[in-house]
Amino acid sequence: MDGIHSLRLSKVGTRALKSCEAKHCSKQALVLFAAVILLALSIWVPLQVMAQVSGGTVSGNVTAASGAAMPRAKASVANVATGISTTVRTDNRDVYTVPNLVPGTYEITVSAPGFVTQVRTGLSVTVGAKLLLNVGMQPGDPQTVVRMTAATARQNSSTVSGNVSSSTVRNTPLNGRDWTQLATLQAGVTGIQTGNAPVSGSSAQRGFGSPISVSGARPDENNYLLDGISINDYSNGAPGSVLGANLGVDAIQQFSVLGSNYPAQYGRTSGGIINAVTRSGTNSFHGDVYEFLRNSSLDARNFFDINIPPFRRNQFGGSAGGPIQKDRTFFFADYEGLRQSLGVTQVDTVPSVAARSGQLSTGTVQVDPQVGRYLTAFYPLPNGPLLGAGDTGIFTFAGQQATTENYFTTRIDRKLSEKDTTYGTYMRDSSETIQPDAFDDLLSNVVSRRQLVTLHEAYTFGPAFLNVARFGFNRAAAIAGGITRVINPLVENPAFSFIPGQFVGSIEAVPGITNMPPGLNAQSPDTLSDADSYFWNSLQGGDDAFLTKGVHALQFGAVVERMQDNMHPVPGTNGTFRFSTLPDFLTNHPRNFQRLAPIPLATFGLRQTLFGAYLQDDIRAQRNLTLNAGLRYEMATVPAEAHGRLSSLPILTAAQPQIGVPYFSNPTLHNFEPRVGFAWNPRGISKTLLRGGFGVFDVLPLPYEFT
Repeated sequence: MDGIHSLRLSKVGTRALKSCEAKHCSKQALVLFAAVILLALSIWVPLQVMAQVSGGTVSGNVTAASGAAMPRAKASVANVATGISTTVRTDNRDVYTVPNLVPGTYEITVSAPGFVTQVRTGLSVTVGAKLLLNVGMQPGDPQTVVRMTAATARQNSSTVSGNVSSSTVRNTPLNGRDWTQLATLQAGVTGIQTGNAPVSGSSAQRGFGSPISVSGARPDENNYLLDGISINDYSNGAPGSVLGANLGVDAIQQFSVLGSNYPAQYGRTSGGIINAVTRSGTNSFHGDVYEFLRNSSLDARNFFDINIPPFRRNQFGGSAGGPIQKDRTFFFADYEGLRQSLGVTQVDTVPSVAARSGQLSTGTVQVDPQVGRYLTAFYPLPNGPLLGAGDTGIFTFAGQQATTENYFTTRIDRKLSEKDTTYGTYMRDSSETIQPDAFDDLLSNVVSRRQLVTLHEAYTFGPAFLNVARFGFNRAAAIAGGITRVINPLVENPAFSFIPGQFVGSIEAVPGITNMPPGLNAQSPDTLSDADSYFWNSLQGGDDAFLTKGVHALQFGAVVERMQDNMHPVPGTNGTFRFSTLPDFLTNHPRNFQRLAPIPLATFGLRQTLFGAYLQDDIRAQRNLTLNAGLRYEMATVPAEAHGRLSSLPILTAAQPQIGVPYFSNPTLHNFEPRVGFAWNPRGISKTLLRGGFGVFDVLPLPYEFT
């Protein structure tokens, strides 16, 4: 890990939903906030800005051989791939700072009258990194150039983080080519086993992405950023297709995982930050074409398999990037397709032949004729061994789970002028899985669709002031339970309906018996509208400003996010019978019956707005000591429903619920979040880094907590 020994001292305070219990802390936070604002106003004029960027920052000292400071020395940092450069000058204390550098390899050139020009090559800037690179100058002719490979730059931040480079992203053999799997290589990051089937209605409801825990936080408390835009889905979880993978390995330049003590520009979460940047074009054309093939030829037989289920996966695609106009305009595009046919062995427990005639191990019962109809029509006979005393047996079949996915992303970078650069990205991911139900009566489908649009502009007002504005739109949709094909025609026969005008429902909770799945939805059979549907729209805008003033590297800004969470749930429209025992089922003595009220199925739409503002100051107290101090304010409005369908009890003794807004008293209005830390290199040139920090991070009441 770069040969740097890091000793981390961290204390993180996480504050969940609470209202006025923290008034005392809020007053202290207000005092701290006011102090920071007064400090800021004393060293810069008011500027209208709006919050988090994915670029890195390089800073350091420029000194003469005698150790004297070199004010007004010129430092130019150039991207090797694109040739785009940024030039700044050192201040009166020989400090230079270059913020918001696109991740990549850079060359830094430092010059001053009467001194030999120094060039440091091979400087690697990573996502969100804050690097420290000092340069020593020698007296001589400025036309003389000394080129040296840049030594490993030290981090000057208290943030506990890990970085995954572009070569690691593209060259690591990943199952399904899911780049988010690499996050688990970082310290404190653990993958979570959900216990649910990979593709199901329950997985659609909780989100498809593979969940991870960062520093012990819940999986839905992380924030996934792509080019500075949050790409969390409607469950506030990781993004992913129906197979749980997040494609686009070739489209990711690199990404970082911020585990704790991250600065005030990061919000919306109390867990980890997974911060990725898309790949851009360069002055040279580059591209690739690939195909990965997997099949069942080398698979082992499952214990329940009679034969090895067939499996075939083709994952193919290509990427290309290059200049549209050299040194000014660049493009990059990536396509990835996946075609998979997976044999899935379904193991069911069904009543035995003897049990169907009432011959149970505990005695003989009279099978109700109505129950007998359903046993004959929907419950398959055992084709495996009997279980226990012989009342039940195993039925297995090998069905095919067919998945299709198409992923596409493109990016355009444009240098408008020496001071103005912009870029935009578009990503689309569409996937669908078709698979049989538990009894092989029909083929249902699960669909996932994602889209992302981002626009960025960075404008340099002067050598000490940079402003970055961004806009993004994130959309995620999931549809589970649509019918692709009917295998058993009786599932659409109204003669087997539990409710007049519907089709057959489900039979559940019979001990030792697999639940019988429901048939079609009579309201709209054979269409996707008979399925559970989730649609998430997130419109985001923000602005970040960087100001260098003496030893202060200031960053401040704000972000606004408008969230729309639309749901069309279809639970139990055909009704559900539940039985306590197998004899109760055979004799038709249900424990209960559940159905929906006979009203049209509603579509629910939650609406909420998030607002955050922050101030962060990285102070070069000494050449080997950096202090990090910041404050974030972040609040979310009380959720509203598009059709006024929210209800709540204003008090426990109320005679009736309150319909509509307000849903509750807003607990987020006092969410002041101080962040402080330090990074200290004891000897200045050693590989030992001592860092620590403290922060308060809020769990906001976002729509996923109410669905």
